[in-house]
Amino acid sequence: MFHQATHNWTCAVVLLGLLIGIGFPAPIAPRASERWETLLSRSMHPVSGRRLDLDWDREYYTGIKRVRRLYCNVGIGFHLQITSDGQINGMHQENQYSLLMISTVELGVVSLYGVKTRVFIAMNKKGRLYSTTNFNHECKFKERFLPNSYNAYESKAYVGMYIALSKHGRAKRGSKVSPVHKVAHFLPRM
Repeated sequence: MFHQATHNWTCAVVLLGLLIGIGFPAPIAPRASERWETLLSRSMHPVSGRRLDLDWDREYYTGIKRVRRLYCNVGIGFHLQITSDGQINGMHQENQYSLLMISTVELGVVSLYGVKTRVFIAMNKKGRLYSTTNFNHECKFKERFLPNSYNAYESKAYVGMYIALSKHGRAKRGSKVSPVHKVAHFLPRM
């Protein structure tokens, strides 16, 4: 009986030691990049037969496409649209011209493409929005997530210029607004 109680006590102490790490040296934690590379290499190396690039997450985010409508809650509320004649403005009702494909071109940078009209939204150096069939550096916008769950879209080419709609649904000059203005807040909707 004494032997059984001693054995139970010894097992409990060993188990407790294992749980809190007493008597065992703690392993040196690898850097985060090494840890992820190791975990991913173990899971994917047999499948692909190649070593993973450490920038795999950047490559993954590039090319993600979302089809959404961008709603601006200014005036009576407008959806950003590209009309058949290439004009960029806001329309209260959802329609075929307000459907946009938001594509990630770099980490945190997107392009806005009209699904119906097949043109990109771009901003020139004066802060005016225009549509173009050819993708260029003026078609890139930094997508900023705001605390109120809306997004702001800043021109990557011209820092400090944002996509915005007036209270009448007209496109505002990007140089006249900032992300603190409600006219530059857009909510992506399905």
